[in-house]
Amino acid sequence: MSGKIELVCPAGTLPALKAAVDAGADAVYAGFRDRTNARNFPGLNFSRDELAEGVEYAHARGRKVFLAINTYPPAGEFAPWRAAVDDAARLGADAVILADIGLLDYCTEAHPRLRRHLSVQASAANPAAIGFFHRAFGVRRVVLPRVLSVPEIAALNAAVDVETEVFAFGGMCVMAEGRCALSGYVTGHSPNTDGVCSPASHVRYIERGEELVARLGDFTIDAFGRDRQAGYPTLCKGRFAALGRVSHLFEDPVSLNAMELLPALAAAGVKALKIEGRQRGRAYVQQVTSAFRAAIDAAAGAGPEHAHALAGIAEGGRTTAGAYRKTWR
Repeated sequence: MSGKIELVCPAGTLPALKAAVDAGADAVYAGFRDRTNARNFPGLNFSRDELAEGVEYAHARGRKVFLAINTYPPAGEFAPWRAAVDDAARLGADAVILADIGLLDYCTEAHPRLRRHLSVQASAANPAAIGFFHRAFGVRRVVLPRVLSVPEIAALNAAVDVETEVFAFGGMCVMAEGRCALSGYVTGHSPNTDGVCSPASHVRYIERGEELVARLGDFTIDAFGRDRQAGYPTLCKGRFAALGRVSHLFEDPVSLNAMELLPALAAAGVKALKIEGRQRGRAYVQQVTSAFRAAIDAAAGAGPEHAHALAGIAEGGRTTAGAYRKTWR
C-alpha cells in the first residue's frame, strides 16, 4: 500500500475494528467508553482491555490504531482526558486524535513520542491555524473540516508542512466542526463536551393517528407516514415548518461520498481518507472499507461502479460531494 493514499476507518466496537482491518483499512480510529470521545453512545467504544486486544490485532497485520480523545474537558474535570492520553500511550496506540489545546499541551509534555493528530473538532482550516498547532504541539496530521473544496485543499497543502486527512464517506454536519450548539440547546448534552449528539435518553417515538412522531426532548423533529422510513431524530436533520412550508430546514439526510474524487484529492496532496461511522455496525464498516479499498487500489482511480456500491447504505439513500465541489458558488 506504500505511496497510496491512506484509508482510515471507524471502529465503534472490537468486532468492527477487526472487520475494518480484515477489509483493508490502513488504520482504524476508536475511542474509550467515556466522555473523552465524540461518539459516547451506549454500547459503543472500548474498554482498556478491548483496546489492547484491538491494537494487538491491528499491529499483527501491519495496520495502525488511532485513539480519538477529541472532546473538550470541562473546567476542573481534566483527569479522565489525561488518563485517556496516558492509556493510549501505554497500550501502544499509533496516534491520538486531539482537539483541546490543554490536552495537546499535556500530551506533548508527558508523551512526546506519541504521535499527535489534530481532530476535525478543532476546526483548523487555514495555514495560520494549522501552523500554530504544528509549531506549538508538534501535530503531524490535521483532519480537515468538511467545508473546503478540492482546490482549497490543494492550496492549503502547498502552504503547510503537515499531513492532511479528509472525510470521504458518511454523515455530514451542518455546524462548524467543534462548534455544535443545537444538541446542547435541546438536550443539555453537546458532542463537543459530552461526546454525544441527540442522546438516546432524550429520544421518544409517539404514534399519532397514521403517523409516527419522533421527538428529541421537548421538540418534534419529524413525523413519518407509512410511506416513509422512520429515521433517528437528530435535530439538524429534522423537518420544520418555516415560511409557509415544511422542509429539512438545516440539512437534508444525505451521506458524503467523495469516492469519485479520489484521484483529485490525491493530486491535491491529501495523505489520508477518513470514513465516518463509529456508531455503525460491523457489516457497514466492512462494506464501506472494502469499497474504498478497491477504489484506492484501482489503477485508474475510482469509477462509478465503486461509488454505486455504497448507494444502499447511504443516509436517506442519497449521497453528495458536499463542499468538495461547492457547486453553489
